[in-house]
Amino acid sequence: MSTEPAEPSPDDAPPPTAVPPDDRPDAAETAGPAEAVVPAAPVVPAAPVVPAPPVAVSPWAAPGSPAAAPYAHPDPAEEPAAASDGVPVGGPPAFDVLVAGEAETGAPAHERRPRPVLLLTSALVLGLLLGGGVGYAIQAGRPPTPLPPLQVALPRYPAAVLDAAAAAEAAPKPLAIDGDLRKLVLERPGGTDAWGDNPDVPSWITVGELAERTGNAKRTFADFNRDGFRRAAGVDWKQGETRYRVTLLQYGPDDADRALAEARGMHGAAATKFADGVNGGYQVESEPENWAESTEKYYYGSAVARRGTVVMEIEVFAPQPVDAAALKDLAKKQWERLA
Repeated sequence: MSTEPAEPSPDDAPPPTAVPPDDRPDAAETAGPAEAVVPAAPVVPAAPVVPAPPVAVSPWAAPGSPAAAPYAHPDPAEEPAAASDGVPVGGPPAFDVLVAGEAETGAPAHERRPRPVLLLTSALVLGLLLGGGVGYAIQAGRPPTPLPPLQVALPRYPAAVLDAAAAAEAAPKPLAIDGDLRKLVLERPGGTDAWGDNPDVPSWITVGELAERTGNAKRTFADFNRDGFRRAAGVDWKQGETRYRVTLLQYGPDDADRALAEARGMHGAAATKFADGVNGGYQVESEPENWAESTEKYYYGSAVARRGTVVMEIEVFAPQPVDAAALKDLAKKQWERLA
């Protein structure tokens, strides 16, 4: 029998003990036969503790509804391990489920409300487009309406040569009021006496003399100059106790109408026309008036008319009511001299 100790079998050998790296003996200090050194298992650090995510509940969900149930994001560490073919073991992967009305950030989103202005604008534009399309389709289906033919009058020329003398004779005659105004005034009738400022023959009258005939010479002088007064001529006479005064006053082309209105307001002669087509009239006063600064009374009659730029004035001062027929005849004669 051998006295050597029997070698222990591999099955009976004690398990190797892991020695920390810092406590392992040096190779020189190790006695005995060389043995296989089993490396120590690496130390795995403990996983950090992750706090559970907050539970989000939809503020718009009704109580008791599924949307009102809280939910939590799954922990990645609890996901089932994937098999070798990529399919997770233990069931399908978990997904985050968002409650209606909740954004990805977890904050509730506002409800989407209708926009009335946008709807009305869209309806208006659509209505215009539809109306225009329907109108165009109706008009396109109608037969075209033919236009009337153009009617243009062709120019016509006289066959005979125009006679200049005959044309001038047929044209209306110009008024003679631009000549010597004194020649248009009535002449003093025979058998009458001299009276007034122009007793003999028609003569020129200044604007100052015209202003002195009225009670307010200053105002009358300003009115004559304002109304575009140019010149005046006249004649005076006396027959018995009745006095006559004929005056022709000429104004600018744009002031004759206003001058006639001023004369009517001054003399009041516009009641009865003394001739056909006359621009004016005549009248007689039934009540007497007083001479200036005197108690002597007189009856007044006047006639006023305008032809062109000339205003004619006829005044009669009589101790008895003025003869209307005689005044009318005198005014008609003066009117015809202006033609």
